[in-house]
Amino acid sequence: MTDRFRALVVDKSDASFSVEIKEMTLDELPPGEVTIRVAWSGVNYKDGLAGIPDGRILETYPLIPGIDLAGTVIHSSDSRFKEGEEVIVASAELGVSHNGGFSEMARVPGDWVIPLPEGLTLKEAMVLGTAGFTAAMSIQRMEENGLKPEKGPVLVAGATGGVGSTAVSMLAKRGYTVAAGTGKADVQDYLRRLGAAEILPREELTNPKQRPLLKSRWAGAVDPVGGETLSYLLSTMKFGGSVALSGLAGGGKFASTVYPFILRGVNLLGIDSAHVSNAYRRKVWHRLATDLKPEGLLDWIGAEEITLDDLPAAMSSILQGGVRGRKLVKLS
Repeated sequence: MTDRFRALVVDKSDASFSVEIKEMTLDELPPGEVTIRVAWSGVNYKDGLAGIPDGRILETYPLIPGIDLAGTVIHSSDSRFKEGEEVIVASAELGVSHNGGFSEMARVPGDWVIPLPEGLTLKEAMVLGTAGFTAAMSIQRMEENGLKPEKGPVLVAGATGGVGSTAVSMLAKRGYTVAAGTGKADVQDYLRRLGAAEILPREELTNPKQRPLLKSRWAGAVDPVGGETLSYLLSTMKFGGSVALSGLAGGGKFASTVYPFILRGVNLLGIDSAHVSNAYRRKVWHRLATDLKPEGLLDWIGAEEITLDDLPAAMSSILQGGVRGRKLVKLS
């Protein structure tokens, strides 16, 4: 195997900030039991934040971002994995405090590695990626808290993003009635194809008078947005409903009261895909390969293939809301 490869590297000092494609050697990769030739990665909102000086995502510099990857093991000192095995690494500390997936080669701890489940290809795994894993984990956690299709409709906020679009399709496949919330006016056909039964403009997903409770509508909600949207969702949950919160695209602060929790038994579920156990991670990935795998996965989501050289522009675009579905980074 070649010792040299290309990677996107972000660096920062008191006086400068840079995002550059660099040639590296295997000796420059961090410690880890498993070395992987990366085939695919994906561009997530966190990755966009890694590309700006005040993104507050990267914990050390210089660093290769990219919070997910799929590829083939080329060396392993961990007996659980062998050369030639196809694997996934998603979330954990990848691309945050440990060199990530925007690289032709990666070296990671064995505890982060997931064998590619039967029913998924490497490319399909990255069409899903951390965004799909987050959507699936949101559904898993809501179902663990009692969500069932017969309990009522489920709202997905930010429905054209990576988490939102995969969540719409997964929920529809599971038999839920899905409402899709979006700030984009030209996406109705796209969301209908994903399985949305109702489409709500972003302006309706607010509680401007900050009333503690509004008319109850939703049995559950997938929320990668936060901010005012979360305030609205908490106030409109049905009794015992759950909001699975995974992001802050709409802001990190929200207004609420104790009333949704003590009068309607609402559950606010924090979805953190980075620190779940390997066993739980495997459980969710199994569902991504089976009952939560969207039909026609490579076609429905509008996944666009890009290269390392295209990455800086894609990282900027996702922060500006310019990405619909998924951007896949082809690395080998």
